Amino acid sequence: MTELTPKERVMRLFKKEPVDTMPFFSGMGMVLMPAINELGYQFPKVHNNAEMMAKSAVMSSKMFGFDSVVVPYDMTCESQAVGNEISLYEDSIDILYPTIPEKIWKTMEEVEFPDNITELGRIPMVCEAIKIAKQEAPDHAIGGWILGPFTMAGQLLELDLLLKGVFKQKDMVEQVMDRITDMLIKVGKAYKDAGCDYMTLREMATGTDLLSPRTWKKVIQPRVKKILDSWESPKVLHICGATDLIVPMMNECGADALSFDIKNNLLETREKVGDDMLLFGNFDVYELPCKEETTAEEAAEAIKVNIDGTVDAVWPGCDLWPDIKVENMKAIVDTTREYGKKPSPAVGRT
Repeated sequence: MTELTPKERVMRLFKKEPVDTMPFFSGMGMVLMPAINELGYQFPKVHNNAEMMAKSAVMSSKMFGFDSVVVPYDMTCESQAVGNEISLYEDSIDILYPTIPEKIWKTMEEVEFPDNITELGRIPMVCEAIKIAKQEAPDHAIGGWILGPFTMAGQLLELDLLLKGVFKQKDMVEQVMDRITDMLIKVGKAYKDAGCDYMTLREMATGTDLLSPRTWKKVIQPRVKKILDSWESPKVLHICGATDLIVPMMNECGADALSFDIKNNLLETREKVGDDMLLFGNFDVYELPCKEETTAEEAAEAIKVNIDGTVDAVWPGCDLWPDIKVENMKAIVDTTREYGKKPSPAVGRT
């Protein structure tokens, strides 16, 4: 069989059909400074322009041989859409992501979403970027993502309100979470309708270093499951931080694949989910591609360890930090291709 295109490789993977080699892709930001510089862009401006966003994502993937093109890059789109001012830092030449200086909602009771949320703020711009990326990179899988409801709450309210409310105002927390959940379902569907081939739900702030497994089961799991049940496949669930204790619950949420960061023990996770579940992860996004002291050879060896952790695809434990070392990034992708020619637990080889 001839070599698969990046999109064929990813989409066959999601169907658990044999692929030529292990995919290297992500459900999180993959924009890199070499691509930004090649295009002559300023990094802060790519968050506010559909063409810049799409072309920088496509260029990043093509320069380094990624199998996916992923947008958006920042976490403030929904918060901006409900009325929060964001700082874009568009006059800066530094790597700066949009931030929210002050949140308009000061209490949980204020949380209400307009019915036309997908028409507000930069959400239509992200949809346009997805369409452009699909035209510019038809042979690549187009990925989109949104934050999970608890993590999104931190973009809408001061997170302390939620963390304290879990113990003191459980009913109100659950009401807020339900409202956010319904909003995220709409946004996720809008990205899918715009052309995303797969979606990732990033409930990043719910690892067990922040929430107990009991709270995860009661507060987080039902909302995560509702979102994933509402989306068409392929769909991925990603959680940062400590996740070993909640892997079985994550596996009950209806995702086609589970994604973890560096705190997860992949071998133990594979035992818990079995060989039929797609497992993605989870290399260190600073230590391997960015850290000055890390050599390309060391990065390559670390990816071999990653693959030996029984993943079905190598992808980062979080957003790639844009200021990578070119030789390290290339070594990471090349190693995935060569060392990943052997079958993974859930996916065979052609």
